[in-house]
Amino acid sequence: MLTITDWAALSPQQQQSLLTRPAQKDSANVRSIVTDILAAVRNQGASALERYAKELDKYQGPRWVATKDALTSISPSLRQALEQAAENISRFHEAQRPQAVSVETLPGVVCEQRWQALERIGIYVPGGSAPLPSSVLMQAIPARLAGVEDIVLATPGPVPDVILAAAALAGIPQVLALGGAQAIAAMAYGDKPVVKIFGPGNAFVTEAKRQVALDGIAIDMPAGPSEVMVLADANANPRFVAADLLSQAEHGPDSQVVLVTTSQTLADAVNQALEALTATLSRQAITLKALENSRTLVVKSEAQLVAIANQYAPEHLILQLENAELLLGRLKNAGSIFVGAYSPESAGDYASGTNHVLPTYGLAKSYSSLGLLDFMRRYTVQTLSKAGLESLAPTLIALADAEGLDAHRLAVTVRLEDKA
Repeated sequence: MLTITDWAALSPQQQQSLLTRPAQKDSANVRSIVTDILAAVRNQGASALERYAKELDKYQGPRWVATKDALTSISPSLRQALEQAAENISRFHEAQRPQAVSVETLPGVVCEQRWQALERIGIYVPGGSAPLPSSVLMQAIPARLAGVEDIVLATPGPVPDVILAAAALAGIPQVLALGGAQAIAAMAYGDKPVVKIFGPGNAFVTEAKRQVALDGIAIDMPAGPSEVMVLADANANPRFVAADLLSQAEHGPDSQVVLVTTSQTLADAVNQALEALTATLSRQAITLKALENSRTLVVKSEAQLVAIANQYAPEHLILQLENAELLLGRLKNAGSIFVGAYSPESAGDYASGTNHVLPTYGLAKSYSSLGLLDFMRRYTVQTLSKAGLESLAPTLIALADAEGLDAHRLAVTVRLEDKA
């Protein structure tokens, strides 16, 4: 199970090493492969996409799949679950709708900030070993609420019924059956390029997003393997903690889970629970591989719990602590925080209402969880009356002179000289 380490016994270098994520795939090799795929799609268009779908996705079905009748193809209980999740996601993200700002900074000088939905976006939903309808809802619902009218949703074919059903529920009429870097290329360089691409994926998808961003296509955030950190004290339920760790470990063999606790007794009990619970899982092989990249750190104080969490900046941070609420103000770097014994990471992944598209690999120090504003752009408006310009003119002229920009000065003085 998890290797248990006494944090205080480590040097600063050893501590840093233990908080290092598992190495990702050979970045140079991935970069080269993705560069070739993007170039082929740019130059050859649909023929390259068909070739990659056959070779890489192992799929030769229709490129576009309609979602019209998809909700009738799943069980009533699954449909009800999707609808409940969609309702909660909608409620939480609707509350994020921004208000326009209008400020008269001087008499006759009015400055505004307004918001506008992005025109056309791409959403990527990973395929692989498990369909992810929740990823459809987490991305498409905020996009629709923001007012995005044109959404391209791509996922490897053949597209599972549950993915089509989630897309239908989110108001997407058809799905692009295409995966990997080639899907990112299709959205970025197709007949109608998108302006921004969203969604998690493997190393090839992540690299493709990075490269198309260099061509002016915005992306939501870089994304690496899934991860969770659990902070726990002696009062935590070891089975709860173990289940939280396993729920993230089962995502993939390159996932990482970390337990940080002030209790050696709890650390031992969690290992026992991990052994028992892992034996019940259908994805046991994947989970055990992820646990090889994972560990338990035993610390001496609450302050160390906080410091380690802030240093690691986890995608998911679970607080199984007696005074969890009191720590929230001190925890600076996490994609999403789950507070208390009855707040499993699964709630955020599926249906509590928060978004599960989160920064990974330590990027929670500078990136945020996906939200409504990511599907919008803000812009400013200024309106000056003649009197407003006259009152502001001395400042404008002085700054234009200081910067040596004569035309800036002229744009002001010609208006002051106008007698109309």
